[in-house]
Amino acid sequence: MNRADLIPQKIIIAAQAAQVAAQWRVLGKKIVFTNGVFDILHQGHIFSLSQAAKEGDYLIVGLNADASVKRLKGESRPVNNQESRALVLASLLMVDAVVLFEEDTPLELIKAIMPDVLVKGGDYTVDQIAGAKEVMSNGGRVIINPILEGFSTTSIIEQMKSR
Repeated sequence: MNRADLIPQKIIIAAQAAQVAAQWRVLGKKIVFTNGVFDILHQGHIFSLSQAAKEGDYLIVGLNADASVKRLKGESRPVNNQESRALVLASLLMVDAVVLFEEDTPLELIKAIMPDVLVKGGDYTVDQIAGAKEVMSNGGRVIINPILEGFSTTSIIEQMKSR
């Protein structure tokens, strides 16, 4: 994509995501879903998103809305608001769609999209991943990608505080 004016069009609502996923599926395309806060984008995020994108034809990223981030990470987060985080994610080449969700987990969004591949980064087990059971019972796969050591938003924030 070489037209920056198209970037905001990649930020869609859940109903649109389900519709777009259905259209891609009719074309025989494999849909990948991952999610996160993506507060201060860093090398670890790029690694994780790149690995997820390799698993299929289209990558949909579920993005925790601000209220969700505050509940999960505390009142001082997010550093960047949901509009800013969504726009940054949508500008990435490997991301095909960004969908905000208000809940603490993307379970309802995953059930609406029903991706072929669900990717989560970190030291989770499959039974800890929201939507894993639903995706697998629909014939999909769940992949846990390793975290790129030494890169985290929390450590970046701590470094900034200590300076």
